[in-house]
Amino acid sequence: MSTRIEPVSPALLVERVAGLVLARAEPLTGAVTGPQQDRGPVRLLVDGHPSTHPERLADALVVPLEAAGRPAARVRVSDFLRPRSLRLERGREDPDSLLDDWIDVGSLNREVLTRVVDRREYLPSLRDPDTDRATRAGYLDAAPGTVVVLDGVLAIGRGLAVDLTVHLALKPATLRRRTPPEETWAVPAYERYAREIEGMPDLVVRVDHPDHPALERT
Repeated sequence: MSTRIEPVSPALLVERVAGLVLARAEPLTGAVTGPQQDRGPVRLLVDGHPSTHPERLADALVVPLEAAGRPAARVRVSDFLRPRSLRLERGREDPDSLLDDWIDVGSLNREVLTRVVDRREYLPSLRDPDTDRATRAGYLDAAPGTVVVLDGVLAIGRGLAVDLTVHLALKPATLRRRTPPEETWAVPAYERYAREIEGMPDLVVRVDHPDHPALERT
């Protein structure tokens, strides 16, 4: 199957992703009725190498989604990492551990991704990635039609209960060039990840040139 590349502007990229989310909205199964209350939550993951800044795209989606009547809940995978003692159990520079063991998938699903569906609330953060301490955040209500906009790194295919995934992709040479020298130990994790998630994301965006993104079409 051939792949077609469609160049888009950063603004059009935001528009396209927002449109993908709006098209994915599912009707609520309960008895809630009324304006903007006829659709259930959508859980979106924007993922990419740190140099692609998935958080920027995630942040940019909030305004257009809310303008379309979809409240946005911004959550970061980095606020749901496992305790440092567990994620560094095999050392600080183990690429397999980085890929397989860093994200607290169970907590992120339980406190955000399934909770927003089952209980109409979510926990905005669990653990500060810098201090490794609990943030002591409280649960927030999720209005009908809430879109969870989650950004992360190495997060697709890890078992997160999301509805849509957008991957900001880099060519192998670009990835190696953009990885700081002190983090070259992590390159094998990103290379293995690229192989494992091939064909999985709902949308792949090529961002080798940050100001000139391009959508992959098959």
